[in-house]
Amino acid sequence: MYSDRCSVEVEGPDAIRKTACRPPCGGTASIWGAGAIGVLLLVGAGVAYRVGADRWQEPAPIPPPVSLTEVPIEVNGWLGETIEIPSVTEEYMRSNFADDYISRRYVKESDRTWADAYVVYCSSRPAGMLGHQPMVCFPAHGWIHDGTSTSEFVTHSGRRIECLIHRFRKAAPSHQRVVVLSFYVVNGQITLRERDFSGFLGRRPNIAGNPARYVAQVQVSSTFEHAVRSLVADLTDAILAILPDQHGQVRWPPRPQESSWGDGTAESGR
Repeated sequence: MYSDRCSVEVEGPDAIRKTACRPPCGGTASIWGAGAIGVLLLVGAGVAYRVGADRWQEPAPIPPPVSLTEVPIEVNGWLGETIEIPSVTEEYMRSNFADDYISRRYVKESDRTWADAYVVYCSSRPAGMLGHQPMVCFPAHGWIHDGTSTSEFVTHSGRRIECLIHRFRKAAPSHQRVVVLSFYVVNGQITLRERDFSGFLGRRPNIAGNPARYVAQVQVSSTFEHAVRSLVADLTDAILAILPDQHGQVRWPPRPQESSWGDGTAESGR
């Protein structure tokens, strides 16, 4: 079972409070002393910023403890195949945010249906995921946004996952339509909001290489919503077992009751 509900969330700008400034008591000497201290603080902050910027400029890639290629390509009647990404796009992803990703098309012959699965993982620079979302990427490629709503689905193991359902179409004469289901996993927790990793702490590069600090995004798309929901329900247990939890631990391979693919094959094992 699943449900849809309106997801319109507007966040107002932060309130700005103004405080009147006045020179300290104690005459000119106090003013000059305060000015000297202020200059020293600014210089110190500038040096710290430059050192930090140099250190944070190019953090080394931090792949997940278990590669996303371990996500099964055979699962509950689905058979997946890698969708090649243009080299220019792949280089852009690698240089901006992606430490690992998979892009596959799954086909279920018994239902004569298909769906695309895209999972991207960013740990070296978690904030690199900002702006990388269906409502930005699809319109940038000529799709018209018809609406987004919150929903949920139930995985094979029975876990309920909140998600977003986006609907897009192409203008005439194409009239193509696509449904995209998406959600984020931030440090082991499911979220639908960029604000959960857009703050100061979320924007800092992961210099320490902490496996519990990352942002992953899951997108499943098709022209058929039932295909999207079917595939994401079958894949999500495996995806969440591969992604580290809030303590940096992984549960791969998952317990038998969480597995929906039986003797399915991962891409790396073919």
